[in-house]
Amino acid sequence: MSLLGFASSVRVLTPFTNNAAQIDRGIDRIHGGGGTAFYDAVMIGSQLLRDKRGRKVLVIVSDGDDTAKHATYDQALEQALRNDVAIYSIIDVPIEASAGRDLRGEHVLITLAEQTGGKSFYINVAGINKTFGQVSETLRAQYFLGYYPRHEDPVSNFHRIVVRVTRPSAGGFNVRNRAGYYSDQTSQPVR
Repeated sequence: MSLLGFASSVRVLTPFTNNAAQIDRGIDRIHGGGGTAFYDAVMIGSQLLRDKRGRKVLVIVSDGDDTAKHATYDQALEQALRNDVAIYSIIDVPIEASAGRDLRGEHVLITLAEQTGGKSFYINVAGINKTFGQVSETLRAQYFLGYYPRHEDPVSNFHRIVVRVTRPSAGGFNVRNRAGYYSDQTSQPVR
């Protein structure tokens, strides 16, 4: 696990480690204020996961607003898809009334999760610890499928994926998959 903080810029608070105390120290260094480089954080987090083996998950706690205006939504989504990163959004809604809510930011967090095969969660009255527990439970209850495409469109290097279940079980289940993949697998440099 690694920990990033983002305000006007993105900072690595804890490099990849399995030391929980080191992660806790990184959490203690998180401070609010300044702008929000949200899309930069998604891009940099996805790029940091590029060479990691196994499942690549980026858990984001945010309201989804980006005020830094460096990277764009499309660039952030592309980096997540190119690096096979599933985004799990934990949506913080500081203002419950719809008149003051950042609905655009919420939509961004939900859409990023859906497009990358992740899932979005709202921080509820039980608190963020309960929400992280839901994320953890979801990550432990997944099956993965892989395939080799028969034909790839030589004109486009992005290939859309559609997954359908022909015989759903009586109890039902959720199918989540990323929107597609890039066949060239070249990544853009970090700015």
